[in-house]
Amino acid sequence: MPTPSVSILIPAHNESGPIEKTVRAARAQKYPDFEVIVIDNASTDDTAARAQEAGARVIREARKGILFAKEAGRKAARGEIIAGLDADCLPPDDWLQRGVSRFTDDTIVAVTGGYEYDDISSFMSGFIKLGFKYWQPYLNAIMQWRRRGAYMIGGNCFVRASALEKIGGYDTSIQFLGEDTDTATRLSKIGKVIFARDLFVRSSGRRFLEHGYLKSYFTYIKSDAEVFRRHRNQRGGQLR
Repeated sequence: MPTPSVSILIPAHNESGPIEKTVRAARAQKYPDFEVIVIDNASTDDTAARAQEAGARVIREARKGILFAKEAGRKAARGEIIAGLDADCLPPDDWLQRGVSRFTDDTIVAVTGGYEYDDISSFMSGFIKLGFKYWQPYLNAIMQWRRRGAYMIGGNCFVRASALEKIGGYDTSIQFLGEDTDTATRLSKIGKVIFARDLFVRSSGRRFLEHGYLKSYFTYIKSDAEVFRRHRNQRGGQLR
């Protein structure tokens, strides 16, 4: 695949603390053709101003909700590939190159990877990283093989803009965690979703620290189960 243009979308609600570092890391990519868009999602702080100062293109979405923000960003994006990054994530400078390089044929519609944490215990950080390197890629492959869906990490993902358009964009009716799994599941109807074992971005473990590891883990499991329940009539590559 030749080097396609990429739009990095960063949805942000009251993220004035981390947003400047994230934007600067995004803008430091060693890639020839990309833009960085921050979607200010009903923030009441100076997130938008800080993102703009750091060099991002800022658009505003007044309806609070990450999928409202992502859909607004998708519609404003100019890139052939949409790259998703959370407001507290720091990608290495070869992140775009590594992600885009995984689109080795036209059947691949999305590529995703995991998070690594340096602000939680080294044991938990290592345990979570092992899951992203081994369990998640395996589970993602099995789910697609059985035509049951797919997994995607919204803060570390790459999606063909044409594929997102084909599935109707992000489903803004979803108001619970699991939105990335829903997007991946719908994308898996029209192509392959690849979970790369070595595609990582640094992220903040603040939610684990705030809510606890077990509660956070089971919240994500419950949310994914709800997504798959919504798609339980999926058969033969069709959503019914």
